[in-house]
Amino acid sequence: MAFLQDITLGRYVALDSPVHRLDPRTKLIASLTLMIVALSARSFVPLLTFAVLQLVAIALTRLSYRLVLGNLKPFIWLFTFTFGLHALLTPGRAVFLLPLSEHAVTAEGLHLGAFFAVRLAAVIVAASLLTLTTSPMQLTGGLERLFRPLQRFGFPAGDLAMMISIALRFIPVLVDEAERLRKAQLARGADFGGNPLRRIKNLIPLLAPLFVSAFDRADRLAVAMESRCYQGGAERTHYHVLRLGRTDGLAALTALGLIGLMLCQR
Repeated sequence: MAFLQDITLGRYVALDSPVHRLDPRTKLIASLTLMIVALSARSFVPLLTFAVLQLVAIALTRLSYRLVLGNLKPFIWLFTFTFGLHALLTPGRAVFLLPLSEHAVTAEGLHLGAFFAVRLAAVIVAASLLTLTTSPMQLTGGLERLFRPLQRFGFPAGDLAMMISIALRFIPVLVDEAERLRKAQLARGADFGGNPLRRIKNLIPLLAPLFVSAFDRADRLAVAMESRCYQGGAERTHYHVLRLGRTDGLAALTALGLIGLMLCQR
């Protein structure tokens, strides 16, 4: 479980960079739209274009590439499963026949497996960049402003924005708690090594205290919100008023240009 320290989804790193200073609405809309376009891509060319943009964005955020790309490490099993599944089940020209089996790895399967693995990696990196450069309060404010037009139809924009923000905030908290429990178990002689099945079996004793800790944190959060007279659906003012600037317009135009380029390359 050492890979838990590599999970950056939901974490926020406060830096002074052009990406950090962007309006959260700009980052939310641009990230979601680009991820949707990337998920609908049918070839490597638009994905490589998206990957180049992400590398440029990481440089602009002044975050280390190791911090951002390290978030892919916990998902290696998912990439491996996706790659292997397509390599074995996609019909085509056989390049390797599995021993004692009728299944074969095909060239088309290798290409398709690599394509889907790269697509998943691009989406994960995009989500990580969004949370690393946007604080939970900014995410809540941005989501609330984006959902505000739906309030006319009785949509609970503020409550939904708060729920999403709390859910994202709890991801790094639970990761840190799981790592703390793992170290406590290691100090007591627990062994988390061995083959994958044994590792999964050894993780079971961590689930009960992790769930207890999560429910305890949720209860304390509810008490804290009630003590501050939080009420769902109430009209609230904002200490930081969101305003779109010239940089947001430039970022939006860049995102639109990239989306058009990726759509043309499909």
